[in-house]
Formats: sequence, C-alpha cells, structure tokens
Amino acid sequence: MLYGRSAEMGALDEVIARAREGRGGAVVLRGEAGAGKTALLDAAAARAGAMRVLRTTGVEHESDLAFAALHQVLWPVTGSLDALPEPQRDAVRAALGLASGSAGDRFLLGAGVLSLLAETAAPDGLICVVDDFQWVDRASADALLFAARRLGTERIAMLFAVRGDAPVKGMPPAVDVRGLPEPAAAELLESRHGALPAPVVRELVTLTGANPLALGEIAARLTPAQLAGREPLPDPMPGGARLFGERVAALSPPARLVALVAAVEADLDLVLRAADRLAAGQRAVRPGEDAAGQGATGPGEDAAGQGATGSGEDAAGQGATGSGEDAAGRPASAGALAELEESGLAGVVSGTKVRFRHPLIRSAVHEAAAPADVRRVHAVLAELTGGDRRAWHLAGAAVGQDERVAAALVAAAGRARDGGGYGTAATALARAAELTPDPCTRAERLKDAAVAAWLGGRPGQAESLLAEAREEARGDAGLAMEIAQLRGRFELNSGSAAEAVRILAAGDRLDMLADAAEAASYVGDTAAIVELGRRAAAHPEGFLRDAVAGIGLTLDGDAAGPGLLRRALARAGDLEDAAGYLWAAAAASYLGEADLATEMASRAGQVARVSGMTGQLPVVLEFVATAERLAGRLARSQAVSEEGLELAREAGYENTVAAHLANLAAVAALRGEEEACERQAREALAIAVPHRVGLRAGVAAYALALLDLCLGRHAAAHDRFTAIAAAGPGAGHPTVVWRTAPDRVEAAVGAGDEKGARATLAAYERWSAHAATPESRALLARCRGLADSSEDAFGEALRLHTNPFEAARTALLLGERLRRAQRPGEARSHLRTAWETFERAGARPWARRAQAELRAAGESGQAPPPAVLDALTPQELRIAGLVADGLSSKQIAAQLFLSPRTVEYHLYKIYPKLGIGSRTELARLVVLQKAPVARDDML
Repeated sequence: MLYGRSAEMGALDEVIARAREGRGGAVVLRGEAGAGKTALLDAAAARAGAMRVLRTTGVEHESDLAFAALHQVLWPVTGSLDALPEPQRDAVRAALGLASGSAGDRFLLGAGVLSLLAETAAPDGLICVVDDFQWVDRASADALLFAARRLGTERIAMLFAVRGDAPVKGMPPAVDVRGLPEPAAAELLESRHGALPAPVVRELVTLTGANPLALGEIAARLTPAQLAGREPLPDPMPGGARLFGERVAALSPPARLVALVAAVEADLDLVLRAADRLAAGQRAVRPGEDAAGQGATGPGEDAAGQGATGSGEDAAGQGATGSGEDAAGRPASAGALAELEESGLAGVVSGTKVRFRHPLIRSAVHEAAAPADVRRVHAVLAELTGGDRRAWHLAGAAVGQDERVAAALVAAAGRARDGGGYGTAATALARAAELTPDPCTRAERLKDAAVAAWLGGRPGQAESLLAEAREEARGDAGLAMEIAQLRGRFELNSGSAAEAVRILAAGDRLDMLADAAEAASYVGDTAAIVELGRRAAAHPEGFLRDAVAGIGLTLDGDAAGPGLLRRALARAGDLEDAAGYLWAAAAASYLGEADLATEMASRAGQVARVSGMTGQLPVVLEFVATAERLAGRLARSQAVSEEGLELAREAGYENTVAAHLANLAAVAALRGEEEACERQAREALAIAVPHRVGLRAGVAAYALALLDLCLGRHAAAHDRFTAIAAAGPGAGHPTVVWRTAPDRVEAAVGAGDEKGARATLAAYERWSAHAATPESRALLARCRGLADSSEDAFGEALRLHTNPFEAARTALLLGERLRRAQRPGEARSHLRTAWETFERAGARPWARRAQAELRAAGESGQAPPPAVLDALTPQELRIAGLVADGLSSKQIAAQLFLSPRTVEYHLYKIYPKLGIGSRTELARLVVLQKAPVARDDML
C-alpha cells in the first residue's frame, strides 16, 4: 500500500489515461534511493487493466552490456517484428542479437523500438516501465528515450524512475519523489508497528528525512520500548547511512560469498557455479589466458597473478570444506543462497535471476568486500561466460595494463557499435585504452572511442576522449593527423567554425582540405576558401578535388574555376553518399544553377534518410529547408527545419541547431510573425556568433531585416542590411550579402537611398557575372527596375522568372508603380497575381500589401482560397509529401523515424482535412501545389 503519494500517482495516472486515448507520453520519477519510486511504478502497472505492461530494470553490473535493458523489455514482443518497416526491423533484430549485421544509425534503431512498441500497444495500449534508469546501458537508454520523445499519437505510456541527478535527456520535468509527509510516515509506521507516539514519529522523520525505506529499516531494529517512547532512540541510529551494512555483515561467510557473486552477475546458474568454484578454491583463468591455462601463472596465483586461496578457503579467506559442499553434502552455494533469501536481502526472480531487494543492498555487499575478492569473482565469472560478459569480467579482474583483456573489450565494442550502441562502444573502448600498454594503440582506441561517443550524441565525452588520444599520439604523425581531422569536424559541428578552419587547414590530404574549405565557408572566410581551393588543385583530378578547387578558383576570379565545377558535376551520377551530393549542390550553386543545386540537395536528403547513417540528416536538412523557403513553400520549409532541429538537438550538433533556427526565423519573417522571428533569430545568433558560424549568423540577421522589409519598415530594414554587409567573417557572410542583394536594393529604394541602391546594384552585377540561369537574370533585372525606375526592366524580370514566389514579388513592385502612375487597369493583373501567390504561400504581410494595392486600383474581388495543404501540421505535411513521392506507410515510417501505425493515424486525419479519401487524391493535391524551385541562391 502507498502512503502519502497521491500527487505522484496522479501524474502517473494522467499519462496512462492519455495513452489509453491515443495521446501517449512519458513521465520521469526522480528521487533518492528508498524514496518509493519502484513502489509507485508497481502501483501504476497494477492499474493497467487491459493495457499490456512491459518492464525493464537497470542493473549496475549490466550497464556496460549493450542493449541489456532493451533485450529485457522487448524480448516478450519480438514476434511482432515482422510488422516493422524493413530497415527498422533489421536494426532491432541486430540490436537484440536475432540477426547478424549492423543496426546502423541510432535514430533508425530508436524508430524501430518505437514501431515495435506501437505494434504491441494495439489495440488496448501499453505501459512501458523502466526502473533504475541511471543504470540502463547507454545503447538501450538512447533507443528508449528516442521512442519516449515521439509518443504523441501512440497508445503508449512510458514510466521512468531514476535516482539522484542522473540525466534523462529530452524528457519533461521530472516528478520529484521526496520524503513522506509526517502523517503519511506515521501511517506507514503504524501499518508495521502499531500506533507510535507523535514524538517518536517526528524524531524518526527528522533522522531519516521521511525516506520510506529508511523509516522501515530503522524502525524494524528498534526495541519495543524505544518504539513506544519509553526509552530514547539510539544515537547513532542503527544501520547508519548505508542501512544494510549490518545485515550484510551478519551473513555467514558462504552467504556473503554468494551475495558478492550476485552483486557482480545476476544469472542464477552463474552465481551458483561461480560461488561453488570460489568456495572450492579452484584456480581462476588469468585475464588474457584461455581455459586450458595457456600462458597461466603458477598454481599458487589467482586471475590477477596474486596468491590464490587454498582449497579450504573461500574468496574471503574463510574456512570451507575441501569439496565445496556443506555438512549435509549439498553444494555450499545452495545452502548459502537459501540463507541469503531467508535474510530478506535478495531473492530468486523467475527462477533464473538473483535480485537484491533494493539496489542499496548490492552497494552494501560491494562495500563490505575487499577489492581483491571482487577481482577474484570477476576472474571466475570470466571463466564461466563468453562474449561481452567475459570481456567485462576480464576487465574487472585485471590489475594494471593487459593487451589481451583490452583486445577482448575492443571486440565487445565492435559488437556494440554494429548494433548501434555507440555510447556503450565508447565506454568499452575507453576502458580498453586504459588497459592498453602501447601508447599508439592506446591513442587509436581513444580516437575510436571519441568517434563512438560522437555518434552516440555525447559531444562532450567525445571531445574529452579525443584530447586524451591527442596526448598519446604524439609519436605517430599519421594518427595525429586523423585525430586532428576529427577535432576539426567536432568543432565544425558543435564548436568554433574558425577554430575548425585552423585545425583542418594544417593537413595536406584532400579530405582534410575539403573539410577545411567547408569550415571556411561556414565562417565566411573567402580568403581561406580561395587558398584551400588552390591547395586542393595540386591533387589528382577527381570529383572532390574539382569541386573544392573549382569553388576556390571561381571565388578568386580564375577562369579555370567554372570549368572545374562543371567537370565535377559531370561525375554526379556516380555519387553514393550524402556528403558528395552536398558538394555537388555547392558546385551548382557557385555556377548559378539553382535548379540543379536544389536537386542535389534533395538527393542528399534522400540518401541520408535511407543510408543507415542518418546522423548526417540534420545537416543535410539545412539545405533542403532553405531550398523550400526560397521556392516560397513556407509550410514545407518549416516542416523540414522543425524535423532537422529536433534531430540536431538530439545529436548535439549545436551549429546545425543554429542553422535550422535561422531558417525558421526567416520563414516567420515571411509570414509576418514578429515574436517567433525575433525569438528564433536571437536563439540562432546566440549560438552562431560565439561559434564564429558567419553563414548562420548572417541568415539570422537577414531574417530580422526581412521582417522589417515585409512589414514595410524600409528604413529599419535598410539599416539592418547595411549592417549585414559590413559584418566580417564569423559574424556575417559574403554569400549572404551577395544573395540578399535584391532585398537590400528594395529596402534602399523604399528608404529613399537611391545612391545606396545603385551601389548595391553595381556590386550585385559583379557578383552575378557567372550566373547563367533565367532566374538569376530575372533577379538582376528586378534590381535594375528598382534602382532605375524602369518598367522595361520589371517586364524583362517577369518574362525570365521561373520561381513563382519571386515572380510575385516582382509583380507586386511593378503593380505598385503602375497604380501610382494612374494606370490601374494595367496594375490590376500584376497585383492580383501577386496577391494570390502570397496568399497561397502564407506570406501574409506581402499578401495584405498586394490586397491593399489591388483595392486602391479599383478591384475588391474575393480572396483566393488558401492553399489546401496549409491546413496540415508540419508532420502531416511531411507525410503528404512522401505519399506524393509514391512511398508506402512502412517506407514513410522508415524515413521519418515513426511507426507505421503513426503514419496511418496521420493519414486518417489528413483525408478529412483536405476533403479527400485516398492516397491518389492526396498525391495529386501535393503535386499541384508544389511549384518548381528555380532560384539561384541558397542561404
């Protein structure tokens, strides 16, 4: 029975009730040991009714075994795996050891866990209970939390309990489970000991903090006279801070031995076998040797090479029978286990596991044992186990460095990495490095650990491991260069882009020069891009060399640059990875061929989604979202950036977070959403400026200038554009200045600065010298129309435009001029086109401006119907787009990291919103509203 926990149970009941209605969610209980978190979880599970309950508990000695907790929670429902999309199914099977191969990216595995839970939840719902989350292995924790953050449309409630300050990333604020109120504490004590005097209750509450476990344990050790208040309570209180130390000490030596083995390994059969072997004094295999004793120490040494106990001593040095049997002829461990169970400290669960009644008991057992005894237990367990368990037991038995043990941990790390358990792999590799005698090999393993930590979404740990690797690799120039390249990539993703340039530019390999050029492009350091391009030109011909060298030479005005870019693009058909397609997009962009640049960015997104290494996806989506915005597809741009932002935050890619925030700010500006624009721009600048990511700082500043321009605040917009043009590398970006020149000309003209408008036009003409697409010429013509008040230039722009959104902006400017020149009849068609386009795009400020001008021109027609897809949420819009591409629900689920049931749920809501009833009709609507992308600049 629970006492005084109505608020905590209310929080659990609420999330379970929402899950029953298909509005799943998660809740975290946080409190100290003994606060009653497990009792709350048990009570919640007992209220499940028809809902299915899956449960796992973190175990400290399994926290280094990849997917140990996930295996426990998912094993009962593996029969539903065939319902999952193939990539998700294969990832889960690999993680659970049901199939060979790799689970791939952790996002993919997390989506598979979500899908499997969703299948299990049908039709009555599911409660997934995760106790002692602080000890759940990292691979399982990542997958479970990924699923927990995406339960909005599922019949799933996930309940976590965690001790102390252990992080539970991305979850709502935890429900604190504190000490009991005094009346509830009195009830608890009364249920066990009868009514106690109020002074006794108050003193017990004060001394224990009303911790339910402490209250129960300490009260049980008091005499009747003390409980009745006839005698004072003892000082100090029995049990002290550990509570269970005295009870562990009271066990017989054989029972303490079984308890110690169980504190290291929970499997009942292993516990009994290891305890018997230790009690019989059998020599354990030394770390690094085989079971046949090859390379073993002499008969008098244990696994650590120290003197072993004699055949008549147990692991604690206590006398035992020579055969490992008790006086009745039974195996000694059987009687010792019975004593341990009778003590109430531990018990056998499901006939296969030894489980302590509370984690603090396990801690007390460990504290009571000598380090040498713990090592002996690990050594014997290493003899009795295989695979990852053997590797970790060997590590636990090791004293000093040992290459064979290190190699076993490296193999375990490889298996964890193949299953997508990057966090676990990082831990194993870091421990392997500690055990590695050779400095260069140690550095290699630390470097690999850093990569695994990075892929596991732990950039801080990755940087620390890489710093250690750097110190160890001083004698190996090649390895030092690999480490330097990783440092540069880490900096580029989450640190200072300028520092990334400095680190990466020190290398001579082409891939490092390419990384350095990418970093320099983020900073906005044109001189560095040019220099790196010239250095790349010295390398043999190939796609990457031509792209990097071509960009640098083009920026330097070298006539050879465009030719190299075109040669690089000619090889685009052979590309296979997302990074290659992004370089192709960059090459096309520098040639002014926006349609091809957009196509390459889209291909990069598709490859990143299905490659199994979707960690690249947040970065790729930066470019996809920008292309959608520039095409005037604001809802789609927002949807892509929201997805990218979520993934970037999970991956720890701070600079990509800034990119998506900046794009969202620009979308908000076009919609006239001042508060959202200003907030998102501030958040982007708060990352981009200190990190010297000038490209993203420039886009965030551009969003604020664009907001002023959209709202007709021309003077303020002009001031902001002027500041953008003056900002140096790290705070601004030359490409932003170049590509926002049409907006800057418009702001200057609106502010009455004709000289400034002409100067910007002249610069834009120089910058656009290599542009060959119709859209680039249309934008230049519009700028001339503004600066020169030329109707002919506006007319030329309208003839050339291939981007309907930019065409609408030109039509609005021309219509305004015609209307003010007292030619309303000619103005109306242009203004009507602009109004309809802006309304469909959701660009409300410009739509209002066009509507006002149209009314002033004598037309007050009906507003055009809004784009029907505007009724969809960002997630629904993403799904609709993939339906239009011909993907099935399973394929969509695989790409968006959802469950197939979630995709079907969204389709069920999409159809009535749009007044349709089939995928075919949905695809037709999406295609009709998807205008071609043709603008030649991608901010």
